[in-house]
Amino acid sequence: MASDSESEGTSNCHASADLLGIPENKHLKILLDTTIPDSFKDRYVVGSLFTGGHDFKTRAYLKDKVIDSEMGHNHIAGPEGSLCWVPGCDAKVMSDDQGRDCVPCQCDFKICSDCFRDAMVTGDRLCLGCKEPYEVHHEAVVAHYDLQEEDHVVGNPKLERRLSLIDSTEPKSMKNQTFDLTLFKIKGNYGYGNAMRTKNDSDDEAGVDFELLKSIQSRPITRKLNISATILSSYRLLVIVRTCFLALFLAWRIINPNEDAIWLWGMSVVCEIWFTFSWLLDQLPKLFPINRSVNLDALKEKFETPNPSNPEGKSDLPGIDAFVSTADTEKEPALITSNTILSILAADYPVEKLSCYVSDDRGSLLVFEAVAEAANFANLWVPFCRKHYVEPRNPETYFNQKRDPYKNKVHPDFVRDRRRVKREYDEYKIRINNLCDSIQRCSSAYNVQENMKVVRQWRDIIGDESVRTLNIPKATWMADGSHWPGTWIVPAPRHSKGDHASVIRVILKPASDDEPIKGGDSNSIDLTDVEINLPMLVYISREKQPSHDHNKKAGAMNALLRASAIMSNAPFIINLDCDHYVYNSQAFKEGISFMMDRGGDRICYVQFPQRFEGIDPSDRYANPIPFSLMTGCCSCCFFGHLKNTATKVAPEEDQLLHIPKKFGNSSTLIDSIQLAAFQGRPLAYHPSVKNGRPAGALITPRELLDGSTVAEAISVISCSYEDKTEWGQRIGWIYGSITEDVITGYRMHNRGWKSVYHMTKRDAFRGTAPINLTDRLHQVLRWATGSVEILFSRNNALFASPRMKLLQRIAYLNIEIYPFTSIFLIVYCLLPALCLLSDKFVVQSFSITSLIYLLVITLTTYLLTILEIKWSGIDMERWWRNEQFWLIGGTSSHFAAVLLGLLKVIAGINISFNLTSKPTGDNAAVNKFTDLYIIKWTSLMILPITIILTNLVGIATAVFRTMYNPIQHWSHLIGGVFFSCLILAHFYPFAKGLMGRQGKTPTIVCLVRYHCIHCFFTLVSNQTFIRE
Repeated sequence: MASDSESEGTSNCHASADLLGIPENKHLKILLDTTIPDSFKDRYVVGSLFTGGHDFKTRAYLKDKVIDSEMGHNHIAGPEGSLCWVPGCDAKVMSDDQGRDCVPCQCDFKICSDCFRDAMVTGDRLCLGCKEPYEVHHEAVVAHYDLQEEDHVVGNPKLERRLSLIDSTEPKSMKNQTFDLTLFKIKGNYGYGNAMRTKNDSDDEAGVDFELLKSIQSRPITRKLNISATILSSYRLLVIVRTCFLALFLAWRIINPNEDAIWLWGMSVVCEIWFTFSWLLDQLPKLFPINRSVNLDALKEKFETPNPSNPEGKSDLPGIDAFVSTADTEKEPALITSNTILSILAADYPVEKLSCYVSDDRGSLLVFEAVAEAANFANLWVPFCRKHYVEPRNPETYFNQKRDPYKNKVHPDFVRDRRRVKREYDEYKIRINNLCDSIQRCSSAYNVQENMKVVRQWRDIIGDESVRTLNIPKATWMADGSHWPGTWIVPAPRHSKGDHASVIRVILKPASDDEPIKGGDSNSIDLTDVEINLPMLVYISREKQPSHDHNKKAGAMNALLRASAIMSNAPFIINLDCDHYVYNSQAFKEGISFMMDRGGDRICYVQFPQRFEGIDPSDRYANPIPFSLMTGCCSCCFFGHLKNTATKVAPEEDQLLHIPKKFGNSSTLIDSIQLAAFQGRPLAYHPSVKNGRPAGALITPRELLDGSTVAEAISVISCSYEDKTEWGQRIGWIYGSITEDVITGYRMHNRGWKSVYHMTKRDAFRGTAPINLTDRLHQVLRWATGSVEILFSRNNALFASPRMKLLQRIAYLNIEIYPFTSIFLIVYCLLPALCLLSDKFVVQSFSITSLIYLLVITLTTYLLTILEIKWSGIDMERWWRNEQFWLIGGTSSHFAAVLLGLLKVIAGINISFNLTSKPTGDNAAVNKFTDLYIIKWTSLMILPITIILTNLVGIATAVFRTMYNPIQHWSHLIGGVFFSCLILAHFYPFAKGLMGRQGKTPTIVCLVRYHCIHCFFTLVSNQTFIRE
């Protein structure tokens, strides 16, 4: 720590580092101001803000101040203690048993063990400080690094420091059959598994029961649950019966046309044929349901229990990188994003194996400050969750639960701790909500000072004292007095929404793989025996330029994928929207269980159901849908690409030649692929496990971050990195559709990968749903438009490869064509009104046979509905809401999606959508359902309103015609009115949404109401005149 006087003298100093050699960064040159104290050179990489981009240097701004809470916590920026003096390195120096620094040279140049090893092997044994040959004078250094038994490394020393090349004489069962490239495994003497064993270890292992160990290793982690044969057989029988009677009924309809109204008959028959076809596509994948369960105890025994391969019982689980994406702070409040981050940091997964990356596609300082605030509050929130096993671990949801928070809590400190954390969280929310105003006030103050400074300089130059102000850009300033490199509040060149530099800031450093750090009695909470380490947290904003297509969310995800591969390189990722948080703290383990079980090397992703909260009690717009769009744990998408390309027989030189073309010219990124592929394999505990890895291979500590690594990450998220590569075409998230998750899942299935749909007993993830009618319609429009885009692309399920199974092909085809059902649905909704207005019907007369057909179809429909409701676990009311909104969305958003898709195909018009507005997240508001009553007019409402009015007019016309007709045909009236009323019942939530809050009727609704009353009285007058 610098002295007070020293810190005051340098309060406005910033050390900038130019990391040259983009994108390889082979040469690292640190340009430090000589006035900067030496303490700045020892700052950890998390104390720097890295920026850069296309045709711009990568710069690291070393911040001079860290808040007190960060300095007091060993895990955040600026940890105390001696760090390596080598530029770009952030590891701790070598130390003896008493914790004292060990220096290998008499010049006292402090160096870590890894840098010392590199200097001894590749640096001609010269000291990096005095440039003199090393004369080791400290016994602890000799003990730490044995010069006589050192291993010479070649190639990439960072990777090979932990890993060694697989020998060409390795048995075929242990060789990777996914890649032709050379793979890695952990160094050591190989005995059982991959543990380091010596002759002295044989006595300690004499008492090990290897039969028991073998049984534990072969114990399955996941299993499929049998579905009752009675229920499943009944369901399949009902589907077959309904299909047969639908075919018979359609045959009868075609054979018996209505000659009096052939146009009504023709439209109805075409619609009914399409509905039958669509129903079959939707029903066939449901004939073979699968339920799965996970045994987390077996996962712990296999990967986190001491054994000969893992004597200390360290976690042998692979790493997970969690992605959180946000793009608009106005529609996605910062409080929701920060709470999602907190739920990830508090997840029940090994801290050293978990990393969280926040993608801010707008480059907003507000998001950056919110993430920093979340990291600060995590020091208290995460240990509190671990100590008291809190669920859920989103603080907003936890503190607003309606159930008793003290149920099943036995710890005597729980009440006091909860009260303390609740008070801190309330203050934390106030700080988050005040960030926008704080940033504006800070920026205004700095802009005034900057303007005065420029005015004084201008006066000195021209000698004119009358100059009062100058037109200079109004920048957005950070609290330390430096320009924010992202988007400014007042847009300026290179600082606007679509034009800003790349930004990376490591806010929480990677956790150590050593013994977990236990807390003490701090902040009035006793954290004794509670691990206080936190996962790594990184803020990332990719570069944007107006001249480049950034491919929306898919492009942001690919940028995260590349940056995380360089910085943490976890073999698995989990993708969450900013409003979807971890509801079950063990969800990560549930997802990773399928990847680590037998057959996990063929699984591309695990999908969890999409659940919502914060919806209105009646769920007016059917938000809890039974299916989700790739929300959950996914493996890196480029594994599937490499798996398929590596099966081709080609020379190794040709493959290495084509890799930069596929992945880009970052050698660090290319090297990380091989390592991640090895770490993502399940354990090779049985000969039947192909492509397995030895036990204990992932217990070795990972490398610490340094400046060159983060600079390399900056280069791979530049806007030009994907040029002339296969990113978005065959690698990563696929471009070309606004529903990037569906098209990416299709590509992986098309290459032969498998996926898992897993429903946990406790919801794995929860999110917020739009409760406003307009927002909900636009959300459905976006999904439907993506399906139409896929249908008219080369990713059509009709052109899938033979590797895709038949039911998968049918399921994807159903996703692609369901928007086109809207055309027939609109016609069918207008048919009852047309029948009533024309006094005709779609059939001339019903026979006994046709009535039997209709009766059987109706009964089988109800029975199938009951079985599906029982399986999905919802009640009848929610099923009815889902049916209602299916009709509302089908006659509005789906039809608009078809038109937009056709415009894109025919005219080449690009489709863009605004983000769905999220609620503010403050449940303490007077009425949290305020958005439910807000009326925002949209053209999507035109067709539903037309259908409602047409049916109302048809009913009124038919009633008056029948009442005043001398020959009253009540049978025709009852049939037509029944179907019209059924349609109107489906549109009830839509009509209720148009009414808004009681007492505040919108103008559009008043006009519609006046029009209906006018039509009613006109019909009455006409009928009276005709009668007279």
